[in-house]
Parts: sequence; C-alpha cells; structure tokens
Amino acid sequence: MSRDKAHILVVDDAPNTLEVIQRNLTAAGYVVYTVSGVPQAIEFLESNPVDLVITDLKMPRVSGLDLVRHVRENLKDMEIMMITGYASIEGAVTAMKAGADEYLSKPFTDEELIKAASRALDKLRARKTAQPGEDKQFHSYHGIIGNSKAMRGVFRSIEKAADSPATILVSGESGTGKELVARAIHYNSSRASAPFVPVNCGAIPEELIESELFGHVKGSFTGAHESRAGFFQTADGGSIFLDEISEMSPSMQVKLLRVLQDREVWMVGASKPRKVDVRILTATNKNLQTLVGKGTFREDLYFRISVITITIPPLRDRNDDALLLARHFTSKFAEDAGKPTPEFSDRALKALINYAWPGNVRELENLMQRLVVMNDATTIDVPDLPSLMRFTASRDKGLFRSLAEMELEYIKNVLSSVNGNKTRAAEILGIDRKTLREKLKQGEDPG
Repeated sequence: MSRDKAHILVVDDAPNTLEVIQRNLTAAGYVVYTVSGVPQAIEFLESNPVDLVITDLKMPRVSGLDLVRHVRENLKDMEIMMITGYASIEGAVTAMKAGADEYLSKPFTDEELIKAASRALDKLRARKTAQPGEDKQFHSYHGIIGNSKAMRGVFRSIEKAADSPATILVSGESGTGKELVARAIHYNSSRASAPFVPVNCGAIPEELIESELFGHVKGSFTGAHESRAGFFQTADGGSIFLDEISEMSPSMQVKLLRVLQDREVWMVGASKPRKVDVRILTATNKNLQTLVGKGTFREDLYFRISVITITIPPLRDRNDDALLLARHFTSKFAEDAGKPTPEFSDRALKALINYAWPGNVRELENLMQRLVVMNDATTIDVPDLPSLMRFTASRDKGLFRSLAEMELEYIKNVLSSVNGNKTRAAEILGIDRKTLREKLKQGEDPG
C-alpha cells in the first residue's frame, strides 16, 4: 500500500451500522471515514484517496450498486465490498458483475468484517505491487529486488558489513541470490573500484582447484607451460567470492585456512608465498554447522569465514517480494523481446503468492521468461501458469498413487520450472545429477 495504513470509506444510511463498522475497523488499524449516502460518497472520493469502499446495497435515492459502477468506471486502484441485509445468490452475482470484490451479508461478526476487508486490501496490494505504473516505487538495492521486512534487514546488514575487513558468510537456499548479496557488499565498500572475482568451488575439479585459486609457476605440473596467476592474485585489492564453500575438500580447506591466517598464497610449485590484500566472501546453501558436526568441514575454518553471517530468506517467506520480482522480470524480458509488459490477473497474483517457490528467485525468473516468450496475450492468468501452481480436482487415482509416482511428478515439475536444466533441478531437489538421472530413468522404466 502507498500509505502506512489503508484508508477505508464506509457508506450506509444506518448510523448505528456506520458506528459499529468504523469502531471495529479502526481497532484493526485502518483509517476509516463514513458517509450516509452515495452522493456524499462520490463527493468524498473526488478529493480523498481511498483504498477500500464498503457500501450498503439498499439505500434511499441511489443504490450501492450504482456506487460500485461509478467507482469501477471512474476510479483506479480501489477495492469495493458490498454489504446487505437482503442477502441472496442473485444479489451477490449482481454485485460481483457490477465490480464488487467482496460480498458480506448482514448480520456479520466483527471477525467476518475484518477478514473480508483484509482479503480485499491484500488483493489491492498484490495488484499494486505487481503491475507497472508511474506512481509505483520500484524496490531495488544494488540489483537485489525486495521490500519485505526480511530483505530490508538483509540490506541493512550489507551496509553495516560492507567496509568491515571481517570475512562474511552468505547463507541461503539455492536460487536466493547469494552472489548478488556478495556483489552488493563489494560495490558498497571502499574496494568497489577494485576487482570482484566470483568462484564456484563446486564447479572446479579437485585436481585443479588449488592452481585455479592460487596460481602456478611454469613447469610445476604436466601442462603448466607458463606461470599463471590464480583467482586470489586477480582479486588483489578487491574481493573474492567463494561460492559453494562447503564443496571444498579437507585438504583445500587447510590451504584456505592458511590464506585467511597469513594473508598470503602459495602458487603451485613456488618456493615462497605472495602477499595478497583480498576481502574474502563465502557462500553456501548447506548448514555448515551440521557439516562441522559430521566432520566434513573444519570447525576452525567455519569460525574464520563466518565472522559475519548474512542469511537470505527463501522466497516462500517473503511472498510480496515475489510480486515485485515478477513485475521486474516480466518488464525486463518483455523489453528484450520487443513486447508490451503483460499484466497479471488477480487470480494469477494469488497463485504467485501462494506458491512455495522451491527454486526461489531463479525459478521465478525462468518462469517469467517463459511466460513472456510463449504468451502473446496482454494478461497472464492462472491457466498460463505451470500445472503445479494451479488447482486440480481429484483424479480417479489421485489418492492411490504410489510414493514413487508422486516423487516423479514433483521432480518433473521442478525440471519444468527451470526449463529442463538438470543441474539447477538437482540443486533445488537437494540431490546430485547422478541421483536425478537415476530417478528419471526409474520413472521411465520402473521394471
């Protein structure tokens, strides 16, 4: 919402009803105005911003339905709730067709009133967040999209940690944007003009990682035809980002610990070390404390790299950010494709909010790209979304499928969400590529 508190206008010709609704909604934290008829409501709306109109149906001179039609055809970014003591299915249908978002029958409880108002305002907030417009504030911090309380906490941590010489561990599930946070730390620091060198420790073969990190001298091993600097020398004066630090072997953990202690590196085959001035940032999607307990990650190294820890929350814990990200990515991919940016229906927005996003921001980005590329309509609706994001009525064998069938269906859904990228799917599922291949093979040929 554009204001700290939502503003609600209540329209009813019964003073007692106005007083009760105003008292309950004010107690719930809303700013509430009241008027006794439709003409007064129209006059009020011409000069006062309102998020939700709650109107009675039956009123003298002009009915609540006429107010609903007036709001829908003359005003934007406003939800409408109809209340009536003459409840009927026909009346509800008529109200919804006219443009009401909620329909509440009298007598209603305080809880029913507050829940209905909350639903309407949640729908408005989702639409405002996801749809582009001149009056919308875009929430981006060094390329990281988010305005949730959790992400604002991450941004504050970045600012506090940026100029500290301490090592930083960025933790979070796969796809949450750990490298973006590391980059934000670097480019928000006094080292911003020096190199930022990202290294995926899990992607470098064990036999090459020492040479890649620390460099080698000519003739130090077969194929070393010339001396070459490693990533640490390349990052001298700047920052090095060691992603997937948990994948380092025990022997490399020892060597990295020595670099952290002595601030110098030994090139492979060298007779003396070289001093380096490097800010070390690390990241992992695993629980390093658990790995320390299992003996696969050195405790002394863990304490060295986690002087400051910044944890990125998963997307399922900040669903409003999912709408900001959806808007950001659809705008980006539409511009790349030379298309108008599509809008989302209210039902699609609800589906995006309710989805768990196992692949986090990476999954959402892939989905938005696919929707923009494959959809020529100007509005994205629920049928355009992947099947796992849509409601499906029970099929004949729904509750009688084996666990293996359910698992295979989920694996295929995750694969679909990342455009068939098995490496990313394996990361999301928490298994390796070999296990993923085996499970897919078993599904194709269960024997």
